[in-house]
Amino acid sequence: MKKHATKSTVAEPQIVTLTPASTGQVTLPRLVLNTRQLLREFMLSAGMEAFVKEMEDDRTLLCGPKGEFQTDRRAYRHGHDVGTLVLGGRKVRLPKPRVRSVAGQELELPHWRLYSQEDPLDERVQEQMLVGISTRKYARSLERLPEGLEQTSIRRSSVSRRFVARTARVVEEFLGRSLDAIDLPVILLDGVHLGDHVLVVALGIDDTGKKHVLGVAEGTTESEEIGKSLLRGLIDRGLRVERARLFVIDGGKGLRKAIRSVFGEWALVQRCQVHKARNVLEHLPERQRVWVRASLRRAWSAPTVGRARDQLRTLAGRLHGDHPGAANSIEEGLDETLTLIRLGLVGALHQSLRSTNPIENLQGSIRSVTRNVKRWKGGSMALRWTVSAVLEAEKSFRRVKGHRDMPQFVVALEAALGGKAVDTGAQIA
Repeated sequence: MKKHATKSTVAEPQIVTLTPASTGQVTLPRLVLNTRQLLREFMLSAGMEAFVKEMEDDRTLLCGPKGEFQTDRRAYRHGHDVGTLVLGGRKVRLPKPRVRSVAGQELELPHWRLYSQEDPLDERVQEQMLVGISTRKYARSLERLPEGLEQTSIRRSSVSRRFVARTARVVEEFLGRSLDAIDLPVILLDGVHLGDHVLVVALGIDDTGKKHVLGVAEGTTESEEIGKSLLRGLIDRGLRVERARLFVIDGGKGLRKAIRSVFGEWALVQRCQVHKARNVLEHLPERQRVWVRASLRRAWSAPTVGRARDQLRTLAGRLHGDHPGAANSIEEGLDETLTLIRLGLVGALHQSLRSTNPIENLQGSIRSVTRNVKRWKGGSMALRWTVSAVLEAEKSFRRVKGHRDMPQFVVALEAALGGKAVDTGAQIA
């Protein structure tokens, strides 16, 4: 075969078409990755350029234009030093422009002082801990920095110290929040266990149905003294005593005594029906729990206190022979499980207030936030984590179901504690 001489030409650029195979396997993911990396580097680079310009503007403000003679000069440029600034949840070392007065005193650049504040770093550390990032993995959770920037304050011990300091301030602010301006006809009390510690949480519901975390007290049990300490702390912060109020509790005797001791006749108590049913069923074999649970629900759904009381006592009588523990559990605090019926409360609001479920959901948030804690070093640590968790949960609070019936509920509550309530069970023939 005869070869023909050809002129050498510059190869034209080839247009590559992205086929489905190349798009899904090689080219497109690499393109997207490179684009994201370039965008991040561009933004950081542009930000650093703006930062350097602001530093020089500050030096010009203090020293005047560079290279110009000034008869009233107040300061001189004095080279650079190494400083640290907060960037993306850590500190980075950067060249720090220096300025000295004509008297030889070091002057601070306004923008450097602004950017060197550590509050944003403390907030970032707290946010990372609350969403479940451990101190060991904190550095991995941060955005990667460009090469050449030295970072600090990302070690486990540094992160831990910042979190402790930040949450300590949060606890102090939380326990000092004023309650003067909030009308709270309903308060729920319940405890959550963290290691050897019990944190009793108070959740208030105002007259519009909005929920408020009121306070937290730390102890080893849900004792009367812990309950008194919590309630008296609320009063010191502005909670009214002379106000008709419903307390929803799980049945703990200590908390009940604390309520009576602090609020006296101004308080009505609703025992959590969910806890009561659970306590009753624990005394029964599995085969009998279904019909007993159904009987309890029918009784607590009765239209009058008298009918509900009769149904509960009948159920207790049926169980007394073979299961006296279940019968005694039904009879213990029986009337306090019927408080909402006494108030004539029905519908969605009745379902919301018949149990401590609103505060149980809050406790679920506490357990979720504290799931990475392996060892509780003391009550103050448990208190800091609990307060941080409840404040985080408070951001997503909604009004209780049936909140539109709150005005009628408040009227019935005030009438009951004013001696005007009628036990509708007495009206039954």
